[in-house]
Amino acid sequence: MSEQSLPAITDRTDPFRPAVEVYLLGSINYEACLTLQHRLVYEAAGRRDGQISILICEHPAEITVGRQGSWAHIQYQRQALEHKQLHVRWISRGGGCVYHLPGQLAVYPIVPLSWHDLTVGEYLNRFQNALLDTLTELSFQGQTRPSRHGIWDRNGQVVNFGIASKNWITYHGAFINVDPQLHLLRMVQCDPWERTPQSSLAAQRRQPIKMARIREALVRHLTGALGCGRYHLYTGHPLLAYQHAKSRRLSAKAG
Repeated sequence: MSEQSLPAITDRTDPFRPAVEVYLLGSINYEACLTLQHRLVYEAAGRRDGQISILICEHPAEITVGRQGSWAHIQYQRQALEHKQLHVRWISRGGGCVYHLPGQLAVYPIVPLSWHDLTVGEYLNRFQNALLDTLTELSFQGQTRPSRHGIWDRNGQVVNFGIASKNWITYHGAFINVDPQLHLLRMVQCDPWERTPQSSLAAQRRQPIKMARIREALVRHLTGALGCGRYHLYTGHPLLAYQHAKSRRLSAKAG
């Protein structure tokens, strides 16, 4: 575990606010990550200290469909999906379809909005600004659009949003196309309002990008945007180890 002290970059920074807990999960199955989010939302509802947790990870290939998405946004025929063993999951979150792939960075903040005196709209704006500041720091050119949440470059959309909240606690989040296979991403229409092609940071720079550098800048900017001055950084999460051990015990009993 490591702790970093950060400069105040918003007027809400307060030394008495809790440090943000950031968990770097590496590559993780979408179902396991969603289960962990639900558990963290449940725990946050029982706390009174305003603790924020952020999960950062990549997912194996899977398509999720938010409340604004539909089958019409997926170019694959269902038979082709079965042949590729590509799972399509309907999710109760905002936004449209997201094709999750290695090389795409998923960011899931668990934020008790009421404690931090934030509306959903304010939270989304702060979240988007933190991602935009991250890309700017790393010399990527990103643009936003009025009344929309997402980040675009000259080739298409590089950041997609799809959030949800339960009892005023956020989960789900944003997806940064760092260096995924673009020809696969473009089989899914992520923006439900227009046929904007998917792009990536690697396509803009035309050279490899270190994921660790993006994660480091992202954690700093997102921590500050949420009004906190410090963060604790962890590799993995203890609840995942517990889930894995429990699954192994059940498999052993079944065998």
